[in-house]
Amino acid sequence: MSEKKLTIGGQAVIEGVMMRGPELVATAVRTPAGNIEVETKPVNSIADRYPILKKPMLRGCVSLGESLVMGIRSLGYSAQMAGEEDEQLSDKELAGTIAFAFVMAAVLFIAIPTGAAKLFHFITEDPIFLNLMEGALRLVIFLAYIGAISQMKDIQRVFQYHGAEHMTIACFESGKPLTVENARNCTRLHKRCGTSFLLIVMLVSIFVFAFLGWPDLWLRILSRVILLPVVAGISYELIKASANSKNCVVGWAVKPGLWLQKLTTRVPDDTMLEVAIESAKAVLPADKIPAGSGEYIKKAETEAEAASPAEAGEKAEAADLPEVTEAAEKTE
Repeated sequence: MSEKKLTIGGQAVIEGVMMRGPELVATAVRTPAGNIEVETKPVNSIADRYPILKKPMLRGCVSLGESLVMGIRSLGYSAQMAGEEDEQLSDKELAGTIAFAFVMAAVLFIAIPTGAAKLFHFITEDPIFLNLMEGALRLVIFLAYIGAISQMKDIQRVFQYHGAEHMTIACFESGKPLTVENARNCTRLHKRCGTSFLLIVMLVSIFVFAFLGWPDLWLRILSRVILLPVVAGISYELIKASANSKNCVVGWAVKPGLWLQKLTTRVPDDTMLEVAIESAKAVLPADKIPAGSGEYIKKAETEAEAASPAEAGEKAEAADLPEVTEAAEKTE
């Protein structure tokens, strides 16, 4: 019996990368001092306690929910390490953040499209047509949202770390040592990316919601919220099946998701790849880390120590400048 292939996934965070392996989740962040700080925690998936949740359709909902929680926790940690927040989110704050994000997503991608779809009543009253128009509006809003945030300078830096995450995973999956040089030659586009997943969710929802009729607005919103787990489950199975498929039809079907990743990923610099590599190494079993992989935490520490005396000298020199200027003025 062949050994099950080890896979890892992740996401970009503030000045860093979160990676998830079979047993651990790690968040690596580049601090303002230049060091790489890594926090690791056990996955503790609810599916391990209730194996039925690993079944098709159910596992997609579980994975989506857990990824959301882990992602927000990692964002909180990265913000703290990057010097943007003083404390990490408490469980209560985490729950509030998730609830707020869900409500905003429901308004933007459910309430607005289904409410605006009534503008097409002048063409026909056919429920299927109106639901299809709602799906088309949802897709347009999603693409416009991605396009808009991709123009923001801070988000572009996050997208660079997103590219570093993909390139590091591709490097690992190729079997090469995890080094900046090797990762630099890998693609920043990945079939299992969350961007592709979200695009598939948008497309699947068009077909799932198309046959729900056209009741009152509040019933339409409620029906879509209730069916979100179904849509997520179908989308997860599709992206999972496409990941290792060699079928040319499947290959063309996943192309739009890969094209969209050209917006949500950017080419990272070497320091970003170093962070992503350390995050990946932190979730891999020791015997699965390819021989010859880089040791970038030590490298960052050495560089930070070497820079400290120079920075101290620059600060001292800058502090002396006003005194010299003042003395010169008195002489004159």
